Amino acid sequence: MPENRSTESGASIDSSRLFIGSCVALIATSVAFATVGAIMLSLKREFVLTNEEVGWIGGAALWGFAVSQLLFAPFADTLGMRFLLRLSFVGHFLGVLTMVIAGGFWALFVGALVIAMANGLVEAACNPLVAVLYPDNKTVKLNQFHVWFPGGAVLGGLAAYGLDKGGVTSWEWQIGLVLIPTLIYGALLLREPFPETEGVQAGIGMGEMFRAALATPFIWVMLIAMAMTASIELGPNRWVPAVVEAGGMPGILVLVWISGLMAILRYKAGPVVHSLSPTGILVLSALVSGIGLLWLSYVSTLAMTFAAATVFAIGVCYFWPTMLGVVSERVPRSGALGLGLMGTVGMATVGLVTAPQMGKIADGYAHDQISAEQVVELLQQAETGLTGGAANDVQSARLAAAEVLETFGTSGALPYPGTANSLRALINSDANEMLVAEAQAILGPADNYGGKISFRFVVPLCAILLLLFSVMYAQDRRVGGYRIQRIEGSA
Repeated sequence: MPENRSTESGASIDSSRLFIGSCVALIATSVAFATVGAIMLSLKREFVLTNEEVGWIGGAALWGFAVSQLLFAPFADTLGMRFLLRLSFVGHFLGVLTMVIAGGFWALFVGALVIAMANGLVEAACNPLVAVLYPDNKTVKLNQFHVWFPGGAVLGGLAAYGLDKGGVTSWEWQIGLVLIPTLIYGALLLREPFPETEGVQAGIGMGEMFRAALATPFIWVMLIAMAMTASIELGPNRWVPAVVEAGGMPGILVLVWISGLMAILRYKAGPVVHSLSPTGILVLSALVSGIGLLWLSYVSTLAMTFAAATVFAIGVCYFWPTMLGVVSERVPRSGALGLGLMGTVGMATVGLVTAPQMGKIADGYAHDQISAEQVVELLQQAETGLTGGAANDVQSARLAAAEVLETFGTSGALPYPGTANSLRALINSDANEMLVAEAQAILGPADNYGGKISFRFVVPLCAILLLLFSVMYAQDRRVGGYRIQRIEGSA
C-alpha cells in the first residue's frame, strides 16, 4: 500500500499521517472512557449519587457514542470524514467543560453525553477511513487501529493515577486529560486532505448502502452479537475501577492492566487472524472472556484480581475490531453505515441497558450486605458528632442520616437506596475522621460485593455467543474457510 495517494481533486493523501492521526483521535476517546470510569467513585461521593445514577452517567458516556454513530455514520460519504472529525474536536472540548463546571447529576450527565457523542464521531469517521486506506487487510488494520482504545486507556489511567498520587486529587484535572490527545489529533487531521470512502469510490449510492446494511440477514445476526460482545467487554470495564477500589485495591491500575494487555494483543492481531480466522477468534473470545469474567466476580485479593483480569482481557481484546472487520469483509457494500450500525448497537446497549442495570444490581446486592445495627449506631453518632468540614456537606450528611433513622424507626428496615446514600454523604462531608472511616468500612465491602455480583449477570451472554460463533465457524469450515467479499461482489 503506497504511503501517498491522490484524491480526484489532485490533493496528495498521506496514508501514514491519516492513520496515525486516527489512532490519536481514538486515544482521545479511550482517555475519556478511562477517566470517566476512574472518577465514578469521586462523583458518587462528591455529588452523593447512587450506583444507578452513576451508571447513567457512565452509560451516557457510552450511548451518546451510539447516537452520534447513528446520526452521522451514514453521512460519512456525503459530509466527508474530515468534517465529522472537526465536529468531534469541538465536542470533546464542550463535553469536558460541561463536566468541569457541573453542579449536580444532570450537568454531569449532559457533559458525559457530549463527550461520548464526540467519541462516536471519531469512530464514524475513522473506521471507514482505515477501511479505505487498507482495503485488502481490513480486519488486521482495524485491530491495529483499535489498539489505541485500550492503549489510550492505559495512558489516561496512568496519568490519572499519577495525578492522584502526586496530590492532585481533583477529578476535574483527570477529566481534563482528554484535551491533550484532542489537541494533537486536531493538529494532525483537521486540515489534512482525506480520501473518499470505499462506497463513493465504487459509486455505491446511499440507497444501495442502506439496502446492503438493512436487508442482509447476516448483518442482523452480527448486530445482535455486537450487543452482547460490547456488553461483555465494556459493561464490566466501566465498573472495574469503582468496584475494585471499593474493595480497597487500586481499581484504576487493574483497568490499566486490562487495557495494556488488550493493546498488546491487538497490535499482534495479524498472525492471530491469519492462523485462527476471524470467526475462530470470536469463538475463543467468547469462551475465554466468560471464564475471566466469572473468575473476576469471585476474587478478593490483589493477586487473584490481576490474574482474573488477565484472562478477561485476553478474552475480550479482539471482540470489537474483529466484529467490525467481519462485517466490512463480508458485507462491504454496507460501507460506513454498516460499521456505524455496529458501533451504534454496541454502545447503545451498554449505555442504555448494561451499565445502568449493572449499577442497579450492584445497589441491590450492596444494600443487602449492610448491617442495620452498625448503620443505625453510626448515623446516630453522625447526627450530633459531625464537626468541621464544609457546612453544606455536613448539613447534607446530617439530613440524610436523619431520614434513614426516621424510616428505620417507622418500618424497622433500612431504606433503599437512601442508606447507601447517607453513608456516601457522611464520607463526602469529611467532617469527622473516625465516623468517615467507619462509614467507608461499612460501604466499601458492600459496594465491592454488589459490583462483583453484577459481573456474574453478564456471564450467560458468553455462553450464547459461544454457541452462535461456533455455528458461524462450522459454516466457514464447510465451505473451505473464511472468505472475504470484494466490493465488486467476487469472493
